[in-house]
Amino acid sequence: MCAYVVVAEDDRKQAELVRRYLEHEGHRVTVVHDGRAALESVRREPPDLLVLDVMMPRVDGLDVCRVLRAESALPVLMLTARSTEDDLLLGLDLGADDYVTKPFSPRELMARIRALLRRNAAITATPPEPVLTVGPLTIAPARHEVSMHGRPVDCTPGEFRLLEMLAASPGHVFTRPRILERLHGFDRYVTTRTVDAHVMNLRRKLEDDPRRARFLVTVYGVGYKLVNGATDGESHRAP
Repeated sequence: MCAYVVVAEDDRKQAELVRRYLEHEGHRVTVVHDGRAALESVRREPPDLLVLDVMMPRVDGLDVCRVLRAESALPVLMLTARSTEDDLLLGLDLGADDYVTKPFSPRELMARIRALLRRNAAITATPPEPVLTVGPLTIAPARHEVSMHGRPVDCTPGEFRLLEMLAASPGHVFTRPRILERLHGFDRYVTTRTVDAHVMNLRRKLEDDPRRARFLVTVYGVGYKLVNGATDGESHRAP
């Protein structure tokens, strides 16, 4: 796995050693020797990993880590001659992903770098969350967000569950009892009028004319379905 790594280390011999080991494993490397240059390099071309010395001129490594953590989730491995527990905890509290104390074994350093790169690759390779789209309607279940024509729509939990169910099977007709069962289980104090209330409220939020529904439509004598109103040439008068 080849990666782009920025090494921020004011000791030029130490920096060159780290560069050689990284390049030997096929990585592309940029070396800088102070904290300000580290910030500029990372912002100019975000790397896959920053190897960051703590004691550097202009801006020290702890401040670099603090600034970058406010801007991104870039993996950071800190190098330091400080080895007290407080120093280690401070770096980790500021957002460093790992910490290696000097003097270090190059083999240990490379093993730590490989582990961070693997972890980051696994995170970035996570498939995007599923999004349900029916015409101009978009539903993001994991974020509990709804938008219509790109504009956010506020929904109650019941309205959201109803939309999510209908959008998962666009064009499929769901009966009122079936919707009720999915939304409220077998609560005997909830009636199908609850479903009608959810539908009425959603039409006010989604439809240009709630009395002539084009998206959340009624199938008379059966129930409701969600359709792509942009391509469905027939409007449906709400009951």
